Amino acid sequence: MQKKRMLIVGGGIGGMAAAIALSQSGHAVDLIELDAQWRVYGAGITITGPTLRAFKSLGVLDAIREQAYTGDGIQVCSIDGARLAVLPTPVRLEDGIPGCGGIMRPVLHRILSERVLAAGVNVRLGVTVEKLTQVSSQVEVMMTDGRCAVYDLVIGADGLFSRIRTLVFPDSPAPAYTGQSAWRVQLSRPPEIDRRHFFLGGPYKVGLTPVSSGQMYMFLLENSAEKRRVPDENLPDELARLTSSYGGIISAIGKSLTAESTIVHRPLEAFLLPGPWYVGRVLLIGDAAHPTTPQLASGAGLAAEDGLVLADEIAKSEQIDVALARYMSRRYERCLLVVKNSLEIGRREQAGRPIEEQTVLVEESLKMLANPI
Repeated sequence: MQKKRMLIVGGGIGGMAAAIALSQSGHAVDLIELDAQWRVYGAGITITGPTLRAFKSLGVLDAIREQAYTGDGIQVCSIDGARLAVLPTPVRLEDGIPGCGGIMRPVLHRILSERVLAAGVNVRLGVTVEKLTQVSSQVEVMMTDGRCAVYDLVIGADGLFSRIRTLVFPDSPAPAYTGQSAWRVQLSRPPEIDRRHFFLGGPYKVGLTPVSSGQMYMFLLENSAEKRRVPDENLPDELARLTSSYGGIISAIGKSLTAESTIVHRPLEAFLLPGPWYVGRVLLIGDAAHPTTPQLASGAGLAAEDGLVLADEIAKSEQIDVALARYMSRRYERCLLVVKNSLEIGRREQAGRPIEEQTVLVEESLKMLANPI
């Protein structure tokens, strides 16, 4: 295998996964991240079995199991908190991979970033791409700090509002508001929250996800025709208002919120980018190519899979263009399934369709995602 020089733009989950996989395959990898502190914001995220499978391939599953939550099934509760039934994990993967889990974003970021540095990736912070020029079989890159370099492949992993996407696909659709906003709040985890919990029958989709032995997060999906921006100082009172019609633990959480509570409110935005997701030697991965809403809890998993599949295809072919074409043949339909079905579930939630019509699409999707990547 001929050693290639790669540039990854963006130090999130997809960028770090690609950096780990490609450097482990023997390539010279530079990773640049605009945030000079390489920080990550947010509360917790849910991780599915297929996502945990991808993390196992990246060599970080053991660290996740030690520092996060992994388990099986979902406890379904009424709006007042009464336990109704346990939904089993739709499909169990191979031995040693839990059915689902939850983790704080900063914890996952730390685990992956440590792996990136240990793999020998050259990480540069506080910089991104100013200009791309494709010449023959390489890409000339001008950085925002004035440096220039030549690469065999440039990977845009810079998220929903990707600069690389605007450079190579100037006519691509802009992220569009879906009609929903996601609320998340970080909380202490009581012993009775032994697995993921959903509270059904109320005005919003509400759930609790453990993220460690002592922590969990609550999520709430709010429907609103217009995209709302809630000032930080108003977040506790507004989330308390949204949970006021619930009983049990959700009611208690709403009443306990203060200015010190860690609350994240984010309007959900997405779009469909037609394939292929590359032009010449510049490829988009993760949210830069296929941003999705959280209904299938698979955005992080898709991003991690992108890095693994890309490294696998480049290892199989000395020709980058052949590897990218094969990459697209493996990734496009799988990612499209998640984006389209997540948006459809969101539409069903907003329309107040029966719970069964929402959950059946979740189960069908997760069964498809259980297939090998």
